[in-house]
Amino acid sequence: MAWLQDWLATSALASALKASATFYLFVNAAHILSIGMLFGAILALDLRLLGRAGQIPLAAVAPYLSKIAAIGLAAAVATGLCLFTVRPFEYAANPAFLAKLGLIALGLVNVAAVHFSRGWKAVRQGGAPDRALRLGATASILLWTAAVVAGRWIGFL
Repeated sequence: MAWLQDWLATSALASALKASATFYLFVNAAHILSIGMLFGAILALDLRLLGRAGQIPLAAVAPYLSKIAAIGLAAAVATGLCLFTVRPFEYAANPAFLAKLGLIALGLVNVAAVHFSRGWKAVRQGGAPDRALRLGATASILLWTAAVVAGRWIGFL
């Protein structure tokens, strides 16, 4: 793994980010915006699955918010990898960074469990969320919130 970290640390991308505070600023801002896009869409969907804003039809918003969250996730991963190249050895040893990655992994497992459930299929066809889907929404809120907190914690360790 050290060879990969060394390769990332000496990559042209890492050099460009280290050489230009402006480039780093824009990549960092893009990372924050993509996290906002991801978390905002997930939170809105999870709250709707939990019964908030009941007048909004789930069958219409669930696929849309899921796609927005997926785009936010892809952008967050891409920009996060860019930021990781600047200090890969430090980040890989940072407990908050490792916690963030673990929480993201758990969040993605939860996403898969929700999206492959019968309850999700029923919601997409106009049905009400079942108990398992509401439990998944609750877990989602907790996991993604914890991932955001862990991400903020990185800079304090």
